[in-house]
Amino acid sequence: MYKGNLIPADEFCTSHNIQISFISSLQEAGLIEITTIEETEYIHKNQLHELEKIVRLYYELDINLEGIETVIHLLQRINDMQDEITILKNRLRLYESYEL
Repeated sequence: MYKGNLIPADEFCTSHNIQISFISSLQEAGLIEITTIEETEYIHKNQLHELEKIVRLYYELDINLEGIETVIHLLQRINDMQDEITILKNRLRLYESYEL
């Protein structure tokens, strides 16, 4: 399998000074996906931003995993609502332009 988009979990943990068990806990909670190839765990590059956000919430703000799940869920709802607002604004502009 091509590993170009994968980062070894142990390297991520070493560079961020965290325990590998934390990454396993995140996977068990369904917050990240880990790919195992030949007994080595890998993190997808497209998850790095989210994973670094979770690490900051956990270690810097001392938020537990359940709290992190809630924060992530609420942030996703906010993003979804902002997207919907943008769509509705665009639709409103379309109707306003017909009135002129």
